[in-house]
Amino acid sequence: MRTAPTTYPVSDMIRQRWSPRSFSTQQVSAGELSRVFEAASWAFSAMNEQPWRYIYADQSDPEAFNRLLECLVPANQAWAKHAPVLILSLVKTHYDNGHLNRTAQHDVGAANATLTLEATALGLSVHAMGGFDLDRTREQFDLPENLEPVIFLALGYAGPAEQLDEPLRSRENAPRQRKPLDEFVFAHQLPVTV
Repeated sequence: MRTAPTTYPVSDMIRQRWSPRSFSTQQVSAGELSRVFEAASWAFSAMNEQPWRYIYADQSDPEAFNRLLECLVPANQAWAKHAPVLILSLVKTHYDNGHLNRTAQHDVGAANATLTLEATALGLSVHAMGGFDLDRTREQFDLPENLEPVIFLALGYAGPAEQLDEPLRSRENAPRQRKPLDEFVFAHQLPVTV
């Protein structure tokens, strides 16, 4: 487990959450999948719209799994092909009345974070990927105009870094770090330069 070295104390679940590229062959059970999606369903959203949608496949259905995998950029395909589950996170961009939901992306991010924290509580790991072909994804899943792909998620049990080729192996073993709070938290107003 790669626990984050935090400056201030935070929940162990937050410290234990990380994004591996190496996954074990242990499958994710249907019950575990249900739990992570249930957790996503309880994220906050503007007007309780719950604009998130998910398409997923696991290794037990190679055809469905490959439909998702083929949407990723080659660099992500190289390691994500070993993840037990791939998930496409989507956002419903407009309310039913036709008005733009300008917080929809934020709300989907909250659902993805809630999903990820539940996965962490179950001993699973999630790696979010923005590296995918938007047009191919839209075409592959025949998405309606008001449903936008947001991010892909690889889900499973973390595996050893030694399974990865370089430079991914080194990145997997690199120290975990974050910007200090004073670089992104400001009392009262933003500094002149951000």
